[in-house]
Amino acid sequence: MQPGKAQAGKRVTRPRRAPRATKPLRAPPRIVSSPKPARAKPLALGDLSQLLGYGIRRAQLWIFKEFSRQLAVFEISPAQFSVLCVIDANPGVNQLAVAQLLSIERAGLGRLVDHLEGRGLVRRTASTINRRYYVLYLTEAGTTLLGRLRPAAAESDKALAARIGPRAYKDLRRALSSFVEDS
Repeated sequence: MQPGKAQAGKRVTRPRRAPRATKPLRAPPRIVSSPKPARAKPLALGDLSQLLGYGIRRAQLWIFKEFSRQLAVFEISPAQFSVLCVIDANPGVNQLAVAQLLSIERAGLGRLVDHLEGRGLVRRTASTINRRYYVLYLTEAGTTLLGRLRPAAAESDKALAARIGPRAYKDLRRALSSFVEDS
């Protein structure tokens, strides 16, 4: 018989593999029931309550939520509204300049513009000055929609003024203007 060939009629058996090790079963988490307090005590903020930055962040979250609610009817986000406003104020603006002004990453602005362009609100063309850049224009539909969005933005500001009072609203606008001018 030649080496490597099995004899006819005899079954070749292979060595058996060792069974796989199985992970031990985890016991289900124990449910510990504790008596529920009649009224849960709110969590304390600790030092956060004294930090102006934390207060500004909380205000920003409230404002963003209110503004998003106002714009939801139009299926526009606050960021998209911002882009439309900048393009309206600067027809033919370089896409990179918009990203820098609004502190949006280039890729993020590209997605925003793709969406606005897909909806027929923005027209993007290659720059005649530098073909590596795109310049942006509002379409007629974009201009019309922006005209409808402005009252919604004003309503959002009115809600903020109502929440903090007209004098505090005016003082806050004045205080924050230095940050807007830094852009």
